[in-house]
Amino acid sequence: MKNLDSFKNIFLHRAIVDGRKQINGLAALVESEMKHNPFEGSLYVFTTRRRDFIKLLYWDKCGFALWVKRLEKEKFRWPLKMPDDVIDLTSQQLNWLIDGYDIMRMKPHATLAFKAVS
Repeated sequence: MKNLDSFKNIFLHRAIVDGRKQINGLAALVESEMKHNPFEGSLYVFTTRRRDFIKLLYWDKCGFALWVKRLEKEKFRWPLKMPDDVIDLTSQQLNWLIDGYDIMRMKPHATLAFKAVS
């Protein structure tokens, strides 16, 4: 994935999305619900109903890139109660969110140590 500081903007889609949506469905959401052009160099952040997945979508010169992180036990601390449907994030705030912090309260997920894939 590109360095987060290289993106023009980072936008979090506050509403929950269908976890089955992939590149085309998420790009369509960027246009229809977020009212943005997905080809302009911004990074778009989405989560699912269970908030155990986070998806990051961006246009990379000749195609879309989709980055996914799945949590094994915790949930992403999503800002569901904020009034705006689209939230402008800094790269530091996105790093905190990916690392498990509640960007509103600055409380992290518990660190997990697994020895095998189940």
